[in-house]
Amino acid sequence: MNELHVSLVQTSLHWEDAKLNRQMFDEHLSEIQKTDVIFLPEMFSTGFSMRPSEVAEPMSGETVTWMKEKAKALNAVVTGSVVITENGKFYNRLIWAEPSGEIKHYDKRHRFSYAGEHEEYSAGQTRSTWEYKGWRIRPQICYDLRFPVWARNDDDYDLLFYVANWPARRSYPWKSLLVARAIENMSYVVGLNRVGEDGNGIDHSGDSVVLNPLGETVSAAQPNTTEVVKATLSKSDLSATRERFRFLNDRDTFTLD
Repeated sequence: MNELHVSLVQTSLHWEDAKLNRQMFDEHLSEIQKTDVIFLPEMFSTGFSMRPSEVAEPMSGETVTWMKEKAKALNAVVTGSVVITENGKFYNRLIWAEPSGEIKHYDKRHRFSYAGEHEEYSAGQTRSTWEYKGWRIRPQICYDLRFPVWARNDDDYDLLFYVANWPARRSYPWKSLLVARAIENMSYVVGLNRVGEDGNGIDHSGDSVVLNPLGETVSAAQPNTTEVVKATLSKSDLSATRERFRFLNDRDTFTLD
């Protein structure tokens, strides 16, 4: 498939209220038509909560079930991170729900120690790459953005994406690092961030964006607004850019511990 149509839902979140957030996203998703992938924010059902014992759900819980139902109804992938409990541990887990009913997941590798995330959540150990409609896709979550080695493209993905609860006071690093990841990896990059104030009084400005392999903006949200950003990614444009510049051919090789 040459084109991939993506939709980014930039919105505020109801603090630690999964039911209310699912109802809110019901409304947002009802406005989306003819798309391939729908991106929801990090911890979209709760906000960035450090109380996993109070808000976590199992993989068989209502939020993952809701994602599966929405993916089937909309004939599109629905993806975003959820607080998950599994085998006595808590994870900031990105769920990738396909229309077929298949579920994939990625556990956040880099926990935000500044907010104590490392004390509450277990770290993911595996970089994931998923294929969908002929596109190779690499999922990551928020703070992962600050660690370029974890995102390094070994010529094995076409789209890198981040879902986030990134504070407004650090919006400049958010915008700058997304551009850097696109340029250095010669990849499309999707960065979806929430807006509004969370339960800890931290404000978020959104600044959600879709970038091309040269770091140029394909589509972007206005800051501090609730909106759905849509973009069309082109495999032929990606291939032409990589063929013209071939920067990935000169990449270093390394092994991750």
